[in-house]
Amino acid sequence: MGLFSSMNIAATGLTAERVRLDAIADNIANATTTRTTEGGPFRRSRVIFRPRVAQPYWRSPFLPQFLSNELGRGVRVSRVEKDYDAKPRLVYDPTHPDAIQSGPRKGYVEFPNVNIVNEMVDMISASRAYEANVAVLNGSRSMFLRALEIGR
Repeated sequence: MGLFSSMNIAATGLTAERVRLDAIADNIANATTTRTTEGGPFRRSRVIFRPRVAQPYWRSPFLPQFLSNELGRGVRVSRVEKDYDAKPRLVYDPTHPDAIQSGPRKGYVEFPNVNIVNEMVDMISASRAYEANVAVLNGSRSMFLRALEIGR
């Protein structure tokens, strides 16, 4: 694995973690949204990652097998999906404009299925992963600079 591969892998990780942080920020911002355009309370967003599939490349027949010139694979965002598995939180507040008007849940308001504590833990995890990818990029950069100094 060469330096360009490590930089490519780290770059895909940075992009994926940025999307994850954006989804977490959206979840936190809408933690109390009881009415959406789709109807009902806001649903938590989840980011699904998948490994990146290597693109076919031309390989020199003179290059030994252990010296591969393939690009790093990394990770990609497969999709951002809404979490419909978890049920909305029910809070009793009959004065709320979105309170249920009839039935056994009369007076209850459906709040989003967003747990702020879980979102903060996910945010810390995503920011640490982002920092780790930045450290890989900085390490690769310093190795490039050291290699250039050898040539002087």
